Amino acid sequence: MEIFHLRYFLAVAENLSFSRAARQLHMATSPLSQRIRDLERELDVTLFERDSHNVALTEAGNQLLPVAQDVLNRFDDIPGRIRRMAVNTVPTVFIGVAPGLHSRVRERLGELERRCAPGHSVKRWPANTDSLVRSVRRGELDMALVHLPVHAVGLEVREVMREPLGAVLPREEFGDHTSVSLSELTDYSYVVPAPETAPVYFEQLERRLDKAGVKKRIHLSTGDYSGIGELVGNGSAFAISMLDPESSMHKYRTGEQIVLPFEDFSPALSTGLVWRCDRDERDSGLYEALEAARSVLPDENRPETVERQKATR
Repeated sequence: MEIFHLRYFLAVAENLSFSRAARQLHMATSPLSQRIRDLERELDVTLFERDSHNVALTEAGNQLLPVAQDVLNRFDDIPGRIRRMAVNTVPTVFIGVAPGLHSRVRERLGELERRCAPGHSVKRWPANTDSLVRSVRRGELDMALVHLPVHAVGLEVREVMREPLGAVLPREEFGDHTSVSLSELTDYSYVVPAPETAPVYFEQLERRLDKAGVKKRIHLSTGDYSGIGELVGNGSAFAISMLDPESSMHKYRTGEQIVLPFEDFSPALSTGLVWRCDRDERDSGLYEALEAARSVLPDENRPETVERQKATR
């Protein structure tokens, strides 16, 4: 049994789908299935119940899950621990940052850096959500601000902001509107962000659009957000993005586009802080940084946060 066997097992256990796990691992489904069968033979147990439509953990699989997670956590911790010791004498906290974070979240991140100084040096690492989650799990990053939802064994998730989304539309065609319904967009093409930049939530949005009769798609192959605005500005196309004018995504807008709220549904993208459950228990310095992060980045779902938001609306 090799460490990659446990990594493959964990990916399938989290996704309960061999095809989704294979995409996450950047490999084909067939060799992944073979490696799981190899692991089952070595352990002499069946780890997954499989049929043509569903995958489920067996009792043995459920027993292996926390063990595999613990082994992988310890293994993945090694490079990060060595790197932190080698950087300098001041403990370094590595924080992942997903693209398109709201300006208020970035302000809070700056406040976190001030609170951690001079006891800790805070370093940011930009990447998409999937990459950041993998890096947090492997101990390469101590925590990350990502777009939700994320589903990963062994991670704590704290929602820190929820942003309403609107339709990015050609101003020439919608300049006299104050809102838009999906029924008005059935003849328009939806500009789909590049896979490496789009949060998982946008897959749910696509299903909602399809159900409403919005069938046409333009798929971007580049992560350049300005490309979306160019396509919308051409006419007969729309995108979905942050509605709040204070969002950092509005820097990609031009005078040829307008962002409107939807009339018939209320999409919202959530930002969350994620970290490994066991890291704060093993590392006292990281525990202090996490306490500062939890203070600076309030929990979106706490009653007092919800009441404060209501009061400001």
